[in-house]
Amino acid sequence: MKNNRIEAAEIPVWKRTLDITCIVLALPVLAPVMAVIAMIIWFASPGPILYLNERVGYRGRRFICFKFRTMKANADSGIHKKHLDDLMRSNAPMVKMDAKGDPRLIPFGALLRATGLDELPQLLNVLGGQMSIVGPRPCLPYEYDNYVPAHKRRFNSLPGLTGLWQVSGKNKTTFSEMIALDIQYSETKSLGMDMKIMFRTFPALLGQLQESRARKAVKLDGAVAASSTARLEPRTSISTELMVQK
Repeated sequence: MKNNRIEAAEIPVWKRTLDITCIVLALPVLAPVMAVIAMIIWFASPGPILYLNERVGYRGRRFICFKFRTMKANADSGIHKKHLDDLMRSNAPMVKMDAKGDPRLIPFGALLRATGLDELPQLLNVLGGQMSIVGPRPCLPYEYDNYVPAHKRRFNSLPGLTGLWQVSGKNKTTFSEMIALDIQYSETKSLGMDMKIMFRTFPALLGQLQESRARKAVKLDGAVAASSTARLEPRTSISTELMVQK
């Protein structure tokens, strides 16, 4: 049986030190935030607060990844799998399904995902050594199975909460660009790079939130316009009939 345990010697000392230091310093602020999010999920939707699923990380090793649940319990994962397949084959921008509206989301689920707050429980994975604060995102097993050997070079570093791809456009980049950025990080990572990525993460999340709000505003305007057109069409038809009668 393959040993999936990550030995401490495989991870740079500076990286592990940075991870633990950041968690200790941020915990007094993040703990109350996580408690509030847990309460919101508890009242908003029946089911567990945390969502646990298998992910692929460092050198192809699998682990259980923690997230706040943002979807209805027992939601169909086949939709997401098809979406990922389409992105990998079409090489279109890596836009989440949320952008088009996902009926599987619970109340406030889209907000949690847009802000990245749903990933806060992954700090437990960081403490456990399966993840780091900075690194390529861990992928799903069926996504990993579709990778070619060149793609798997991105797994030569611990997966992270944030990374070079996340602060370099994320939703505007293609699958190939994501892979290239992740490999670039894996091969050139350093203490300075990790700190730069951390400082760029909040502005990047803020930009994603603004993009999400803009998309919703456009959808709302489109719905209002369509509703107005639907209300006007019968009147136009009646007016035409009266003109013919006259």
